[in-house]
Amino acid sequence: MTTDASPTLTVRALNRALLERQLLLRRSALPALDAVGHLAGLQAQSPMDPYHALAARLDGFDPEELSGLLASRAAVRVPLMRGTIHLVGAPDAHALYPLLRPVHERAFQGSHGKRLAALDPHLVASFAEGLLAERPRTLQELGPLLAARWPGHAPADLAAAARALLPLVQVTPRALWGRAGAAAWTTLGAWAGPGETAKGEPFDLGRLLLRYLAAFGPASVKDAQTWSGLTRLRPAFEQLRPGLRTFRDPHGTELFDLPDGPLPDPGTPAPVRLLPEFDNIALSHADRARILDPAHRSRVWRVNRARCAFLVDGFIAGVWRVEKETGKGAATLTLDPFGRLARADRADLEREAAGVLAMTAPGARHDVRFGEVP
Repeated sequence: MTTDASPTLTVRALNRALLERQLLLRRSALPALDAVGHLAGLQAQSPMDPYHALAARLDGFDPEELSGLLASRAAVRVPLMRGTIHLVGAPDAHALYPLLRPVHERAFQGSHGKRLAALDPHLVASFAEGLLAERPRTLQELGPLLAARWPGHAPADLAAAARALLPLVQVTPRALWGRAGAAAWTTLGAWAGPGETAKGEPFDLGRLLLRYLAAFGPASVKDAQTWSGLTRLRPAFEQLRPGLRTFRDPHGTELFDLPDGPLPDPGTPAPVRLLPEFDNIALSHADRARILDPAHRSRVWRVNRARCAFLVDGFIAGVWRVEKETGKGAATLTLDPFGRLARADRADLEREAAGVLAMTAPGARHDVRFGEVP
């Protein structure tokens, strides 16, 4: 009889490991593009979320740096993990998309695909690829063009086939700092050029999981599946097992980690931070207790909507919102804690909030207050 000798990690130990890898124990001096790569991408379906995510993680972050990366096409916004839009470096988009395409296909088959059962969706995607290579188009523009080729089918279903089966990029000026633009799409190749030929080992599922552990570990198989949207990852972890170390969480679930993955002391102080409404730190584990008390989950997420959250002592401790009064030249940031806060934590939150207002509403009159965020 063998005994599992894997050490057990407390919730607090897992929290500090996650904060360290997510650059949230101290702000980093990394350039924005390097930070995006280190974090395995940033959730970006809300166009401004990556700016707030990096402002919480990088020392002296200038939003124009990230905006410049998008404008130059060094970084792109593309559906990847969980089928949602992520901001990644262009090389990562080329490497990650083929591995995550099954996630998109599965979502398509579960809804729109059933209504297109009489068609070959790959033919639809191929035709759409030519239309999108001509110029970027919104899905609302693309759908009718496809319906003209395949009458009798809903434009939205046809456009969904293109989104699910093609590596599509949402193009600028959308998501540029201080600018707005329609949600227009084109292909990754047309926007960022062809991917580089792989050098050395190919970017396979194993490398994807190692990237995940570097940014989010220690983690279980279910955690990795939650983050990626992929299923049946146990065999891939078993192949990696000889090169990994293992732990157990407080419930006895096996956790995998890199051999040199940092594990800070659970007592390490954690600064307050203001995070965007969708931040990967809160979306990338099946068990989110390492970052949020389950009793507060409904106060942060409801269906597919989320609120901006803030961290106190490393855990989500409340939500926040900015309201701008354009005509009055004023901006107010409201902090809504889940419980009583120590005086020092309130003061630290006020300082962080002032930094957020300075970035998002320069030149306006700023006000930070504690109150209810409806």
